[in-house]
Amino acid sequence: MTRADTARFNFQQAVAALSRPTTSADSVPYRKTVDSLAKFYGVASPFTPVTGLTQCHDITVYPDIGYAGGACAGMGLLLDIRDVANPKRITQVADSNFSFWHSATFSNNGDMVLFSDEWGGGGAAYCRKDDPKEWGADAIFTIEKGKMVFQSYYKLPAAQTANENCVAHNGNLIPIPGRTIMVQGFYQGGITVFEWTDPKRPYELAFFDRGPNDSTRLQGGGVWSVYWYNGHIISSEMQRGLDILELTPSAAISQNELDAAKTVRFEFMNAQDQPKYIWPASFSLSKSYVDQLERWNGLTAAQITAVRSGITDAEGKSGAARRAALTSLATKVRGYVAASSDKPRVQWLAQSLTDLSNAK
Repeated sequence: MTRADTARFNFQQAVAALSRPTTSADSVPYRKTVDSLAKFYGVASPFTPVTGLTQCHDITVYPDIGYAGGACAGMGLLLDIRDVANPKRITQVADSNFSFWHSATFSNNGDMVLFSDEWGGGGAAYCRKDDPKEWGADAIFTIEKGKMVFQSYYKLPAAQTANENCVAHNGNLIPIPGRTIMVQGFYQGGITVFEWTDPKRPYELAFFDRGPNDSTRLQGGGVWSVYWYNGHIISSEMQRGLDILELTPSAAISQNELDAAKTVRFEFMNAQDQPKYIWPASFSLSKSYVDQLERWNGLTAAQITAVRSGITDAEGKSGAARRAALTSLATKVRGYVAASSDKPRVQWLAQSLTDLSNAK
């Protein structure tokens, strides 16, 4: 370790020993104390305002959409990269609850972006039960007319011990059709799988947590990065090695949705070069939309039964008979759109049936 590493570590230990603010009034003396400790140890305070942007920690490019998201330590940038040789800044955001803008992830259709905050550099315990939910978390923005509009924060909901370094870190989207679901590492907080389809109400769907590396003292470690790749979740655990995990069906995610996700395949994955997920025509894709419409009451029970019966019937046929059955069913489903409370999803279902009828 260098002298600077030691100074940062000692600063993080000193901050971790402080009593956490429980009200906005308490946060003022707390921030002053943190600033004083930073000056004492000769490190930057996480509350020091950014006066100028000179570099970015990570830049996630999304070529299929034409955006890049710059997590630039003190702020988040949205860039237009359609002209690759001449990228342009579209807009920027800052947040007093964020200490270190670390990385960015776009929704698959590019209408939202999530920034993570590696509060304190990832070396301290910021997921204890009294820690603010806005610190070391994710901030979710919608992209509206060239602006990033804040919607909510997300932080893994399970409180961690004082001996587990825990803030938001690396992750990526899981290709479940029609939904924005992400897997993300939180160091010793483990892995969280969460949905932000509704950017105002993100919530956890699944988790994996090994517990502290050492229950008697704070020791750095945990999930540095975790990514969905060709049907599996690949997790790099700093002290314990590589974990390979698989999602199983639940009330929140159906088997059909998981099967459809596994149809999205890549020869390689670079999370900072975000790929667009495109689902090939499959019965699991159509069944996924039916499951979602049932879960969220987008169609009546009678309509759900009729569609499922029609899919089963078509699946049992082949050649021209299958194409005819799928084409007829797609026409029927389009007739459901007008009265549905979830019109886009009914349209996706109808289109998936049409694509399936045309598949070779």
